[in-house]
Amino acid sequence: MIGRAFEVKTLNRLYNSGRAEFVAIYGRRRIGKTFLVDETFSGRITFRHAGLSPADEEAKGLLQAQLEHFYNSLVLHGMEPCEKPENWLNAFFLLEKYLQKIDDGSRQLVFLDELPWLDSPRSGFLTAFEGFWNTWGCHRKNLMVVVCGSANSWVLDKLINNHGGLYGRLTYEIKLAPFTLRECEQFYQSRQIQLSRYDIVQSYMIFGGIPYYLGYIESSQSLAQNVDRLLFYRNGVLKNEFDRLFDSVFTNPDIIKSIVKVLYTRNAGFTRKEITEKLGISDGGTLTKHLNALLASDFVIKYVPFGFSKREEHYKLVDPFCLFYLHFVQSQTKTNEKFWQQNISAQPVVTWRGFAFENVCFNHIDQIKAALGITGVISSNSAWSKKSDDEDGLQIDLLIHRNDNVINMCEIKFLSEDFKIDKNYYRVLLSRPERIRELVSPKISIYSTLITTFGLKQNEYSGVFTNVITMNDLFE
Repeated sequence: MIGRAFEVKTLNRLYNSGRAEFVAIYGRRRIGKTFLVDETFSGRITFRHAGLSPADEEAKGLLQAQLEHFYNSLVLHGMEPCEKPENWLNAFFLLEKYLQKIDDGSRQLVFLDELPWLDSPRSGFLTAFEGFWNTWGCHRKNLMVVVCGSANSWVLDKLINNHGGLYGRLTYEIKLAPFTLRECEQFYQSRQIQLSRYDIVQSYMIFGGIPYYLGYIESSQSLAQNVDRLLFYRNGVLKNEFDRLFDSVFTNPDIIKSIVKVLYTRNAGFTRKEITEKLGISDGGTLTKHLNALLASDFVIKYVPFGFSKREEHYKLVDPFCLFYLHFVQSQTKTNEKFWQQNISAQPVVTWRGFAFENVCFNHIDQIKAALGITGVISSNSAWSKKSDDEDGLQIDLLIHRNDNVINMCEIKFLSEDFKIDKNYYRVLLSRPERIRELVSPKISIYSTLITTFGLKQNEYSGVFTNVITMNDLFE
């Protein structure tokens, strides 16, 4: 298994804890939750079941289909056929009876995948599940229940932040994050796919660190050919993935997609107030629920831009796949199956790479801090623009505001060669720290930091940078 070492160690520790465990694993769709459980507990799962997608069944018959599917899973695992359950209380009673019958004192692992799908409207599922765990499961020291779900808003509301019968009942929660660049490299190497780090960074700009997407990359094709095949072919595997991402896991996917599309339009993101104004919706609990779901799925991050107050917290879209899809795939008016190969050097693509590399850096703050030697220093990270239209050119890609009285003012450049500073750009870089100092304490030092692909070309101006971080540092 690539990556996930901490998660595997944690799950095995819980498996061997000698007490009842109730574990929730959640994260963005396609992130590998089911694969993690299957690989970690291979040969040790006592009973497993996956809910049926609500999108595949008529709402009226969904409950009956879910119950019958659950019953069939029990029979397949060895339960003797009996009268089929008419409701979830009966279904979980059958599960209890089955587990008791086969109990030999060893650990019993129950894995319920896509748990939110089981909770169809007016089904009584959550009440029955509460009864199963609170009355029976939590008292059995050899029982471990692992649940997964891509509908993160459901997992957060109904399990992690539950204020009813399941309040405080989870013994552990795991949020599964996308692969880092290093893990993407390891994944490609495991598949004998030869990509340079320069191309791996570009693949991350497009597919992010999502194992499901990376699994479609073929070693016999270049990265550009793979991108065309997956996203720009008429029947490309990922051509309709943007809609699938949200339609399958959100109750109101249209409003979620509207929020994502608004956030896409500004690299620095928007405040809640700006989002409501753009969409013409109210600023209330429903919006909070939607934003929290996007945050939990790693589609969006929340941060306070430098120099702004806490009330002006911004939401920024950082999911590479969504950003790429909205920028290039959605805008296609006609099918061009060689679009990426033909435009790989076009200026719009070159410009896009600059913004996309900034996003890669936002997703690898830990690696940047390690390269700076400040892993143990508490810091906050943000972008900053003194003016909304950046008319003075005072836009700073990334600011790392550290508790040791230092600000790293980061310039982010994605290039195919070493970055070279000329006289005019040197003057711009010299002016920026003074503008920042107007907003901070005089005791704070400001270090100009370059984050780029290959390095900095030495000349009479290169000394303006205190630190230089290269693409290779992001792979550590």
